[in-house]
Amino acid sequence: MSVETLEFQAETKRLLDLVVNSIYTNKEIFLRELISNASDAIDKLHFESLTNHELLDGDENFEIFVLPDSDTKTVTISDNGIGMTRGEVVANIGTIAKSGTRAFLEKIRANENNLNEELIGQFGVGFYSAFIVAEKVELITRKAGETSAVKWTSEGAGEYTLEDCEKDSRGTTIILHLKPEFCGGEEFDFTNTYELESLVKKYSDYIRYPIKMNFVKTDEEKNETVEIRTVNSMQPLWTRNKSDIKPEEYEEFFKHQFHEWENPMEIFHTKAEGTTEYTALLCIPKHAALNLYFADYEAGLQLYSRHVFVMDKCKDFLPDYLRFIKGLVDSPDLPLNISRELLQQSREVKKIGKALEKNVLKQLSKMLKNDREKYEDFWAEFGKSLKIGIYNNSYDEKIKDDLKDLLLFTTSKDKKFSTLAEYVERMPENQQKIYYAVGKDAETISKLPQMELLRDRNFEVLCLTDPVDEFAIDALKKYADKDIQSITREDFELDDDEAKKNKSEVEELAKSHEELLKDVKDAIGNEVYDVRLTSRLKTGAVCLATGAQGPSLNMEKTFAAMNNPFFRAMRILEINPNHELFKKLSGLHALDKNSDDFKNFCRLLYDQALLLEGIMPDNPVELANKIATLMAK
Repeated sequence: MSVETLEFQAETKRLLDLVVNSIYTNKEIFLRELISNASDAIDKLHFESLTNHELLDGDENFEIFVLPDSDTKTVTISDNGIGMTRGEVVANIGTIAKSGTRAFLEKIRANENNLNEELIGQFGVGFYSAFIVAEKVELITRKAGETSAVKWTSEGAGEYTLEDCEKDSRGTTIILHLKPEFCGGEEFDFTNTYELESLVKKYSDYIRYPIKMNFVKTDEEKNETVEIRTVNSMQPLWTRNKSDIKPEEYEEFFKHQFHEWENPMEIFHTKAEGTTEYTALLCIPKHAALNLYFADYEAGLQLYSRHVFVMDKCKDFLPDYLRFIKGLVDSPDLPLNISRELLQQSREVKKIGKALEKNVLKQLSKMLKNDREKYEDFWAEFGKSLKIGIYNNSYDEKIKDDLKDLLLFTTSKDKKFSTLAEYVERMPENQQKIYYAVGKDAETISKLPQMELLRDRNFEVLCLTDPVDEFAIDALKKYADKDIQSITREDFELDDDEAKKNKSEVEELAKSHEELLKDVKDAIGNEVYDVRLTSRLKTGAVCLATGAQGPSLNMEKTFAAMNNPFFRAMRILEINPNHELFKKLSGLHALDKNSDDFKNFCRLLYDQALLLEGIMPDNPVELANKIATLMAK
């Protein structure tokens, strides 16, 4: 086939420009990215060869070559990994296929003045880092098991060429034609063998395949010979004794192994012996991936057996609520030819998974106890995962019991984070329940009319500001034998003598105003389930409550945002009989319950209750007109 010229996808053009000009501030990082890609390609071939050994074609010595050339001003990185077909080259390099990468671009567009390198590691777009140092990039690749090869060439300016070519062996070779400033410049000389060797040791020392380079040796007679040397240690970090590993070694390992741009927040290195042997090296990243809670996020741990790579994303070790954990597991008790289906049924995997889950939760508990500031940083990034874990396992008492003491919520006391245990410890003797309210933020919650009576009694309220908070709390139901109660549910009531007395008086008053309450409901229509008088308001005129069972208003809004409008809260309009507006309402009703003034007044009360809950009325123009008419009288 002749040379074919193609254009990059529009988003890919944008990405190239960002990578070259904005994101990478560390120019030398290109080498780590390309070596990591080469290692991934060998991993993929190794995995495929477990079930199709013919792909290796007698070549089982996996290796990566890094070859600088000062004469041609090039750096060549080659591997004997899986390689690519022509179609795969177009799909993987010419097109952004993953929605996660689109999310990356959206993040960049929204915050172009505050770009940082951590973002790019979340989306696997490191190949494009080649254009930081190269004015032209050539890629020659041959898929394992195929005989034909393809050459891809681009100057990163919006288009690339494809052509068939010859290649003696499988794998991929990338040739970087360096920009002048990277060839013997004052700051960089990537044609210098020893400079590249130091970069390999700095960033890729723990790559598990040999990274080889040519070193020219000159004898006394000035004869030159070329010595091929392996420049990385290749000893898997996890096989060494923990006491011999420096913190910076762990950090660098995780950064290059999992394409992170910052040091991990927390590292777990565990070894187990006995009936099931394994070594696990796990970490909590510094920041959550932008697509952590989306379907395209690939969770799972790398799996090794006797230090040999088996699988990249094994989801069977950790529960979904720990999906943010990155790392690897190496066990001699797992067969090398294990398939995904067999793995799911493996008793050993389940045992390892339970042990890892227990260890992670133990370390989180220790962090919460001994380093509160660090735990709060963790919570800000990954707390949602634990809350989702409680909600998704609402019938699993053990999981709820494991997670409930790790939860943090801001409270009405000082707007700071609190555990449920700390909340209970601060409860006054006369407080029987744990109270919570849902809102945009703690400040908004503090202004809810239902909060007044609780403040009078010095009762603290949990402020649930994340949409998933209420789902998690609703799944818990109790903590330390105390009911967890929403202050906006219809069954909310205080238990002291004063509250009981007020409730009794309001119930008697409601009996004498049954017709009024019925007519208010009729004026509002089917939007409310009921209209009642309430004793839980002090100075507020109205509030909205929801049924004791079923979705709350917050849940209704959450479901609506997911395009599921069928989960509707049972809305109850509650009116304060001690407020001047109730007297006005009663007067209008006595004059003429069929009048527009009475009906408009009822709608205004309901719309006011909606606004207090942060819900925009269906017809804000009509609301504004009603207010204007009322103000004019």
